[in-house]
Amino acid sequence: MVKLYKFEVSPPARSCIIACELFNIPVELVEVNYAEGEHLKPEYLKKNPLHTVPVLEDGSVVVNDSHAILMYLADVYGKQESFYPKDPKQRALVNQKLFFNSTILFMRLKNIAYPLFVEGITDIPKKNLDAIEEAYGFLEEFLSRTKYLAGDNITIADISAYATVTGLVVIKELNAQKYPKTQAWVQDLEKRPYVEKGNAKGVEEYKLLLKSKLG
Repeated sequence: MVKLYKFEVSPPARSCIIACELFNIPVELVEVNYAEGEHLKPEYLKKNPLHTVPVLEDGSVVVNDSHAILMYLADVYGKQESFYPKDPKQRALVNQKLFFNSTILFMRLKNIAYPLFVEGITDIPKKNLDAIEEAYGFLEEFLSRTKYLAGDNITIADISAYATVTGLVVIKELNAQKYPKTQAWVQDLEKRPYVEKGNAKGVEEYKLLLKSKLG
């Protein structure tokens, strides 16, 4: 059985849980207790020297980046090619949006979450909130061109970005009038059973954790 090491509040971990639901993968979900330092224990560092979540174990294969995990799960377990097309041109568009999530969306979330959760900072600088607003603008532009991030079908890029955006909107509300395409995209994804099952619980835990850290 596949093992997924996760921390429920982590958007990257939640994206992989969503993918396991989507692809009907029998998976053992292993919670990594950050408060007790389980991510720093030697046995975990052997799996992932970066001591981050998620980490996927599938037999002898160990993968420790959510985007790489999504690619792997789609290739190995995905029965519908549309979620991660094999055509090089279509796949390039999905990869592009996966990297957009990694370098733009998630980094803007991490730049706020890390100081709050790790460094003990109790407020959020305006420049970081402005950076989230700019990211919403990027999303709106992409979704004004195609229904989903990489085309007219849902792909693993949407799953990855959606998990991150549900973290961002807890910090800075999404203005539906200013970003109607993005709002419609969020509402579209959140009503899908595999998304709701894989994401909703973690978002609620994230909200509580964030509230406890803010001054």
